[in-house]
Amino acid sequence: MSLTLHRLVTEGRNIASENIDQLSTAEMLKVINDEDKKVALAVEAILPEITQAVEAITAAFAQGGRLIYSGAGTSGRLGVLDASECPPTFGTSPEQVIGLIAGGHKAILQAVENAEDNAEQGARDLQIIDFSAQDILVGIAASGRTPYVLGALGWAKQRGAVTIAISCNAQSPMAECADIALSAVVGPEVVTGSSRLKAGTAQKMILNMLTTGAMIRSGKVFGNLMVDVEATNQKLIQRQKNIVIDATGCSTEEAELALKACNGQCKTAILMLLAELTAEQAQALLIEHKGFIRSALIASGNK
Repeated sequence: MSLTLHRLVTEGRNIASENIDQLSTAEMLKVINDEDKKVALAVEAILPEITQAVEAITAAFAQGGRLIYSGAGTSGRLGVLDASECPPTFGTSPEQVIGLIAGGHKAILQAVENAEDNAEQGARDLQIIDFSAQDILVGIAASGRTPYVLGALGWAKQRGAVTIAISCNAQSPMAECADIALSAVVGPEVVTGSSRLKAGTAQKMILNMLTTGAMIRSGKVFGNLMVDVEATNQKLIQRQKNIVIDATGCSTEEAELALKACNGQCKTAILMLLAELTAEQAQALLIEHKGFIRSALIASGNK
């Protein structure tokens, strides 16, 4: 490895918090908050690289490819979290975005000893899900040197897939291995080496951008409305109605009737009302225009 543990930025001691155990609660929290303010700026510094990543993921989705996350510990859990939230938010299949974590499902709730050190398992977990060149792999590790993730990145590259590395150390082994390096250098943690703090926040922000950006570019957002949201509970049933109302200016009754006519497909209901179409006509137009409401509207003669 090109970076030994003691030389990693994420393992360094933070001068601002050297005496944090002697501060009052209010002073302690002020230090934590001041450090957290640096995270968004570190992410801002790599927006051009995040742009590349979003465009690559969008292209993969358009070709039927999947987005696969590979991580260990906090990083792995963040990947699993982001993947698990895509189906209810964007109406995707559970297979479109998948989070793999060293140690398997057990590691989501508790640490699995030595799992992150197994590079072979990182590659093996990709083989288990039939990872292919159409897919995209995003390796996540604050240190940028986790063997499990490096094993996955190496195997994905051999398959000819686009690879992305999210880490919080510059010029890490993961960054050197990946096609696109997203290195958000947030500096030493308030509690030395606790990368669940600033590093974890940076990773979560980047993951939010990757999936949200790719889903917007894939036509799953109209304006700023999540028009492919699935109504799996009462809150989301009401959210669907609100989305249709906000998008079209219709009444609650009209929204309910439109949603009922198209079996709760929010996007279809919106197009029905805006273009004055039947559910079948709206569905056909959306299929023809790959789910993009604006394109379908133009084709229907409405703008």
